[in-house]
Amino acid sequence: MAYQVLARKYRPQRFADVAGQEHVTRTLLNALEQGRIAHGYIFSGHRGIGKTTIARILAMALNCRTAVGTPGRPDQEPCGVCDSCTEIRAGNAVDVLEIDAATNRGIDEVRELREAARYRPARDRYKIWILDEAHQITDAAFNALLKTLEEPPDHVVFMMATTQPEDIPQTIRSRCQHFSFHAVKFDDILAQLRSIAEQEQIDAEEAALPLLAEAGDGSMRDALSIMDQAIASAPLAGGKPRLEAEQIRELMGSVPNTVFERLMEQISAGQTAGVIEELNGLLNAGNSPSALARQFVRYLRNALMARIGGENTDLLQISTDERARAARSALLFSEEDLTRFLQVMLRTFDDLNYRQEQRFHLELGLVKLVHLQRLLPVEELLSGMQSLEHRAQGSGQGTGHRAPNAAQSTEHRAQGSTPGAGTRAQSAGAVAPRPSPFEADRERKVSGESGIAEPAARALSPAESVGRAAAEAKPPAAVGLAEPLSEATDGALALAPDAPPDLDRIREAVCAALGREGHETAANLIHQGAWAQQGTAIQVQLAVGKTMLALTVNAEAEAICRKTMRAMGTTQKIAFVPSENGAKPAVKDTTPPPIAGSAQSAAMENPLVQKTKELFKADIRSVLDLRDKN
Repeated sequence: MAYQVLARKYRPQRFADVAGQEHVTRTLLNALEQGRIAHGYIFSGHRGIGKTTIARILAMALNCRTAVGTPGRPDQEPCGVCDSCTEIRAGNAVDVLEIDAATNRGIDEVRELREAARYRPARDRYKIWILDEAHQITDAAFNALLKTLEEPPDHVVFMMATTQPEDIPQTIRSRCQHFSFHAVKFDDILAQLRSIAEQEQIDAEEAALPLLAEAGDGSMRDALSIMDQAIASAPLAGGKPRLEAEQIRELMGSVPNTVFERLMEQISAGQTAGVIEELNGLLNAGNSPSALARQFVRYLRNALMARIGGENTDLLQISTDERARAARSALLFSEEDLTRFLQVMLRTFDDLNYRQEQRFHLELGLVKLVHLQRLLPVEELLSGMQSLEHRAQGSGQGTGHRAPNAAQSTEHRAQGSTPGAGTRAQSAGAVAPRPSPFEADRERKVSGESGIAEPAARALSPAESVGRAAAEAKPPAAVGLAEPLSEATDGALALAPDAPPDLDRIREAVCAALGREGHETAANLIHQGAWAQQGTAIQVQLAVGKTMLALTVNAEAEAICRKTMRAMGTTQKIAFVPSENGAKPAVKDTTPPPIAGSAQSAAMENPLVQKTKELFKADIRSVLDLRDKN
């Protein structure tokens, strides 16, 4: 007898033998028990997962000649030994026709099918058509079949198997019961491979069968086909084929994942030369750049899933050893890093399909992974820009008044948010710290809430250190205030009833109250304004136009200002007026000169800082000294 491949030899003959499709087999067995047989079924899903197999088992169950409840057939499963079951299994049953819709897709073939459906079955209970690759049927042929599917004879059952159900017209799908098949789980494929290896008397290494199951990629038939090929190329040991992991990798043209684990370690350490040398060894050994990129993409995906759900998550359909390896690689990076790595490698893999020099593009993709760790996170940059825009509004210099980089702006924000940092005039130009809106989420992901242990803390860049210190510091309630306010007046500075108004003290109290109530933009703008006594009222000229003034210092902000002034004991009114064309009002600069030998003095004398001030027409409000004081 000719050799029969494993996929055919061990094809399931009962619903209970089908792996990974319990939701389908359970529904069909219940329908058989209740006698609720539909006239049309659509079985859709991934290749090699049992669509046509279940269609044949259902056909055997419908036409089985052994009565249910007898010793030969205790339940709705087909007996497998009667003439009908034997003929259907062999593919020569008269009343069960399996048609390849890819070649019989025209309207003429469907007309013949429709004509044959009028006649009753020759012997069995049902006349059944199994249409494989049903999405290949033309629209005209489907339209010819439409009426038969809508009102078929009671002895006709149609079963359509397809990998692309969306190509079947909706009018057909609405007349059939649609079963969506799942990809077979890794554990189910591995259990089936072990069972077959035992029955075939094949000696296999512990790591060999998991490699075959993973190569199946959710398809039982693919895994069995690769196993067939591996057995044919396996060496004999004691008269039995022996499957070895290294032999299977060589057969499939893959490399062990330990190679990619080493690549991830070198990427984490920033060792560009080590990454390129490792890749050079793989390519010189004859590995395809496209195959390496595909395998590395899968490894990055597994590392990302381990980072998200932990080592034992169901998202990882790989062996225990590979789970541990993916988890170790995930420890080296944050979730954001792994996401960016996966995006870069997916793009690199796409480029390799139509580029001439595949090696160069793969090398470029891996070098990009090393450099990605040196990039400033965009949320940190946006957070710094947001604070600078607020400061620019207060100074009247527009968007051109910005720090040279995000790290410098973070230092400015951190210094301005430190209680008692500098004089009042210095703190007037500082802005309350605005940590990144993603900081808390990043801390959660890096701190080990993903379910796997954390490695030793990595060194932070100066910008990250300052930003984190600014986020953890407790800033004063209002912009530009470095001194605590009196608790007796809920933050307002009390004035003696008969004393003349102290504009500086009123300014500080009003800005503090606005800051506590969430009007930080108005507090910053008012603090930078020109305060003057105009008769019995206080006039504040702001560096904005009339429209912006109405949006920034709204009715609620004005009410807070009046309430604060009443709490201070002053009866004077306060009025906010725009400046002409939004120009910055003249305000006396009270910033004291830097102390000789201080960090601020060193920063002012630095040629790079001076060039930056000249280029961006900027000024330095505060300087944070990050040097170790010990």
